[in-house]
Amino acid sequence: MARSRDRTEDFKDTVRSIALSLGYNESKTAAILASFIMHKPRQRSTFTKAALRTLESIKTLEQFILKHRKDYVDPHRTTEQERDSIEHEVSVFIKTCKEQIDILKNRIHDEDTSGKSKAWLTMRSDNSHVDIVAHKHGVVLILSEKLHSITSQFDQLRAIRFQDAVNKAMPRRKMHQVTNSNSPIITKSNQSEVKEPDELPSEHQRVQQQFLDDETRALQVELTNLLDTVQETETKMVEMSALNHLMATHVLQQTQQIELLYEQAVEATKNVEMGNKEISQAVQRNSSSRTFLLLFLFVLTFSILFLDWYN
Repeated sequence: MARSRDRTEDFKDTVRSIALSLGYNESKTAAILASFIMHKPRQRSTFTKAALRTLESIKTLEQFILKHRKDYVDPHRTTEQERDSIEHEVSVFIKTCKEQIDILKNRIHDEDTSGKSKAWLTMRSDNSHVDIVAHKHGVVLILSEKLHSITSQFDQLRAIRFQDAVNKAMPRRKMHQVTNSNSPIITKSNQSEVKEPDELPSEHQRVQQQFLDDETRALQVELTNLLDTVQETETKMVEMSALNHLMATHVLQQTQQIELLYEQAVEATKNVEMGNKEISQAVQRNSSSRTFLLLFLFVLTFSILFLDWYN
């Protein structure tokens, strides 16, 4: 058995001599030889860069939610305005990420239509193009699912805040009802006291009673304002929860559509592979039939010439 011999140095010498004959200097020749060992990193496509930016945005959103989770849930840590600002920032994050995912989907659709318009059926280029489109659909599907999971987590936090607001509103409503039911009694007692000026002629008691009446009215007004504020907050929370649920539903529908597109892309890839195999088999059959026909004509011609010579 013959022994193998390492001819790497011979190859390098040949490359160096050809480079020098073409006019390359020593630095360019060294760069060419170094490129055989250390390959340059492949440049990422625009789609990959956009997908990575979208992934970074989703990770930033997740980190923001984890950072402000306790501040958003616990009412003793922050005020209502601060929690509203946190919810607004999260909504802006979600909207931005959704727009970026939509841009990626539109770009995939545009590239797919342009690729189909350029070539109808080829052996390698169309097959690789279909694989790339399927890969891009998978990337968009992963991003959509990750965004949907994060929005679901924030929905749970929003539900906890809404439940706390409802629990706080219930006793205030009861207090408002109690104050409304006790107010006639207070006014009746005040009238009875006013109707008896002879029994309590003191001006000090009248001033004190008037002060208590004013304080009671102020408390009633304050409780009414608080009840209106709570009811307004409840209405806003219900509307925001409904909008967020609608957004989550749309994201889920888009995820299902992306899954369907991905399955169709995979099926199209398989169909293209089967079509390429059928074409290669047809080419082989055509070449074998041509070979048989040429062989038959050659044998037939040789037979006629032999018979003519024999006669």
